[in-house]
Amino acid sequence: MFTSAALVRERGNLELLIATPVHPIELMIGKIIPYIFAGFIQTGIIMLLGNLIFKVPFVGSIFQMLLATLLFISASLTMGLIISTCAETQLQASQMTIFILLPSILLSGFMFPFEGMPIAAQWFSELLPATHYMRLMKGIILRGAELQGMAKDVAYLGVFTIVGLVVAAKRFKKSLD
Repeated sequence: MFTSAALVRERGNLELLIATPVHPIELMIGKIIPYIFAGFIQTGIIMLLGNLIFKVPFVGSIFQMLLATLLFISASLTMGLIISTCAETQLQASQMTIFILLPSILLSGFMFPFEGMPIAAQWFSELLPATHYMRLMKGIILRGAELQGMAKDVAYLGVFTIVGLVVAAKRFKKSLD
């Protein structure tokens, strides 16, 4: 789910990246693009199986769902880039990821109703991209809602991605120290 600059360091590819004329923001975008495509494939499989096996109705627009999914995948991968710029090794990045992944699953409304959570947990969950994505998916798939009607969640995921890319690019150092 997360790409890792720490991974680049571990495999010895950082030397190659330092020698290229690529700007850090270009590198960050380049690292997430292949994972976006993988995320779309996974989403397609999940949607197909959800409909065939569990008979989950799909009321909304596939195009709207794909746009929301693009925003979520980008925000999630950007979070991974930030984590990787903080980590020294791949193992450390993996351990740090647990502190984001577990709350994302438990507090997004995926496993437990959002409204049933304590207020403090609801506030914290608003910081997590998964919470906004869950709202978007429930709206699009189950109610046929349009993204324009859920502009707050769309804007959050977009701003999170842009700010996260800038932060990750600023934190990334093209040096071996």
